[in-house]
Amino acid sequence: MSRPGSINMRRQRTSGHMQPFFTSKDQYLNKAHVRYLEARLVALANEAKRCELDNGNAPQRPVLSEADAADAEAFLADMLLCLPLMGAGFFETIAGVRRGGRDLLLEAKGIKARGVDTSEGFIVRKDSQAVKEEVRSIPPHLSELRRLLLKKGVLEDHGTVFRFMQDYSFNSPSTAAGVLLGRAANGRTEWKDAKGRTLKEIQEAEVGAS
Repeated sequence: MSRPGSINMRRQRTSGHMQPFFTSKDQYLNKAHVRYLEARLVALANEAKRCELDNGNAPQRPVLSEADAADAEAFLADMLLCLPLMGAGFFETIAGVRRGGRDLLLEAKGIKARGVDTSEGFIVRKDSQAVKEEVRSIPPHLSELRRLLLKKGVLEDHGTVFRFMQDYSFNSPSTAAGVLLGRAANGRTEWKDAKGRTLKEIQEAEVGAS
């Protein structure tokens, strides 16, 4: 039996983009709940720094009764479980990503970086370095991501290199390597362990041993 406020979700393609929609059972949510959820989601996205928001101002969280706030938080928890499955995992901070995985290194073009390959994403560690100059053939999405990370303060200018000011999770080791190197990159060959084995070699060895 579904509890009050249980959600239905669907995706709709608009102008080439997929947009998730959530609805409540029996119109359980009112306008105050929706404003509360909007404010919480914007705050989470700003904290995670994994996307660029169109909202010019951070919406204020409305005052709800303790019971209404608890209902809204329960609904939000359900949304946060569903959104990554729909390709919208940018509300999750590194603190919310489970630890563990392989510790890897990337050293090229005068930079040094540390990363961790996990089942939930590839995490580049704080104080890792990235090149400042991009090659002319860099894919637009990588150049845009580098710009966003600089704007958000995840990357900062440190003389001859950019430096990561916090741990940051990428969708793949290749995207992480591309941002670091300022060009398209195969993360499975760029990232290596302390023994010099590439991520590709490590993965293939694990498959062969299973």
